[in-house]
Amino acid sequence: MYKIAAKKVLAPAIKQLQISAPEIAAGARPGQFIILRIDEKGERIPLTIADYDPRGGTITLVFQEAGRTTMELGRLEEGDAILDIVGPLGKPTEIRRYGKVVCIGGGVGIAAIYPIARALKEAGNEIVSIIGARSRGQLILVEKIGAVSDSLEIVTEDGSGGRKGFVTGVLQDLLVSEEGIDLVMAIGPPAMMRAVAELTRPYRIRTVASLNPIMVDGIGMCGACRVTVGGKTRFACVDGPEFDAHLVDWSVLVQRARMFREEEKRAVEDYFSGSECRCGKR
Repeated sequence: MYKIAAKKVLAPAIKQLQISAPEIAAGARPGQFIILRIDEKGERIPLTIADYDPRGGTITLVFQEAGRTTMELGRLEEGDAILDIVGPLGKPTEIRRYGKVVCIGGGVGIAAIYPIARALKEAGNEIVSIIGARSRGQLILVEKIGAVSDSLEIVTEDGSGGRKGFVTGVLQDLLVSEEGIDLVMAIGPPAMMRAVAELTRPYRIRTVASLNPIMVDGIGMCGACRVTVGGKTRFACVDGPEFDAHLVDWSVLVQRARMFREEEKRAVEDYFSGSECRCGKR
C-alpha cells in the first residue's frame, strides 16, 4: 500500500498527489513513469513522475480527471492509500549539455516537462520553456517552470493568460528569430506534439516527444503500448516513452488511442449513474 502524504488541486479537474514510495523515489529519473492500481478491481494506468524526493521518500503525480480511474484517484485524500504502484518505468531522459533547449508542455504535459527542464538546466543548458493550456485557469506549475527556465512563454487558447494561441505559434516565432536551438522537448496531447515535430522538421532540429499510449503491464509483454517509430514497432513502456518525434507515425498513435473510446465513455457514464465508486467515497 502506498499512502498519500499530500494532495493539492492545481486547477479544475487537475490534481497533484504526493505519495510515500521510498524505493521508487530513490530510483526515479526525469522522463520516467509509474503504473498504478487503486484497488484489487482497478485498472492499471500509467502516470508520469512529475517530481521525486529521494530523501523524503516521495514521488509526485499530476493528472487530469478524464476517465473513471482518474476520477476515482482524484477523490482520494491525504491519508488514503493506493494498492499498487510499479516503477520507475521507462527509459529516463538523456540529460547532458546540448546548448539551447526548448521545453514545451501542453496541458498536464506541463507537469511532465518540469523535471526534465530542471535536470537539463542543472546540466548547464539554456532553457527556453513554452507552456500552454486552454485557459488561464488550466495553467499549472507556472512558477516552478519559470524557476528552472532562462525564459518562459505562456500561451492560452482563449487569451486569458499570456499570449493567445497555441504553443506552436511561439515555437514558430523562435525558429524564425533565434539561431542555435539544439534540442526541442515536447510533452502534451498527440496533436500538439505532432505539430511541433512538423515545425522543427525543416530546420532539422532534434525533437523528442514523450508518448503516453494505452498500457497494461508496463514491461513490454502485453504489446498494448506499441507504437510505430521509423517504420518499426516499438513499445513505449520499455523502448520509450521518449522517441524521435520526426520518426513517430502519429496517425497510428492517434488511431490506437481511440480504440476504446466507447468503453471509456460507458465507464464514465456508469461512474456518474449513482453507483458507488471503488474507492468507497461518494
